Amino acid sequence: MSLPLEEYIEQAFFFETFRERIENGYSAQEFLTAIRSELIATVQLPMAIEFLLTDLKHTGMLSSAMRQIAHYFTPFQTFIVAESEREDSRFDIRIALEILAREAKYRSETPPIQGLFFYQFETLCRNRLGYIRGLDTLIQDSAYNEDWKNWLTILRKQIGLVDLAEMIFYRSEFYRIKNRPHNLEHQVTVLFGEREGRIAFASRKRDPVLLFSALSRHLGYPSVPRQKRALEDENLVPLLQRRIEHLENRLQLLEEEFRGGVNLNRFYSAR
Repeated sequence: MSLPLEEYIEQAFFFETFRERIENGYSAQEFLTAIRSELIATVQLPMAIEFLLTDLKHTGMLSSAMRQIAHYFTPFQTFIVAESEREDSRFDIRIALEILAREAKYRSETPPIQGLFFYQFETLCRNRLGYIRGLDTLIQDSAYNEDWKNWLTILRKQIGLVDLAEMIFYRSEFYRIKNRPHNLEHQVTVLFGEREGRIAFASRKRDPVLLFSALSRHLGYPSVPRQKRALEDENLVPLLQRRIEHLENRLQLLEEEFRGGVNLNRFYSAR
């Protein structure tokens, strides 16, 4: 189920501010504690943040809590954060938050579903996040209807074997128009418009990144932020910060167990 537009507006503000505060040296716990007072009170996001903060204190991760409130955060959002939290990941949390901020802003503008698909798929492609698991999150997203879910399932099976541009062209209005003089019936559901099909037709057998760039130029679809090449020392800081937070949470649990056991009531009361 899609959220009201004001939720996506506040999510875009939340993710973008999160990224900015991390760059200014804030920890995730400090940010989540402070940001609640900056959001409007009529949305559900402050309650979701309360849940994130409680779980973060005990697990050191955001994605585990996001996964438990799947009625609010989409599978794609959770997947992006989870990929940035992997200890062996080169996918930085700052670029992950920027990706989510742009996606939330785009959703708040009631965009065409095609633009959302291209943005999410380009995110998987540019950041090498894995097509199979990534497309699974799109299939689970209620923003896509059954026709889209069926096509995404086919795409999941054929990606790497069949050209993406070719698959888009075949499901476009341009394909139907192009083959009409030959009396060829189009037996599948059209998912893309004439202009998208025309661009896909011109982009066949080329790098998919060129297709995304052309769609952004001609149709105004949002472009995915690119991960900047940083020095090794700069990449090391957020990685060390994540590991320190994990160690602090584990140490806290060990201390409680040593003193007589972990108090599980707080987990239930907080939720």
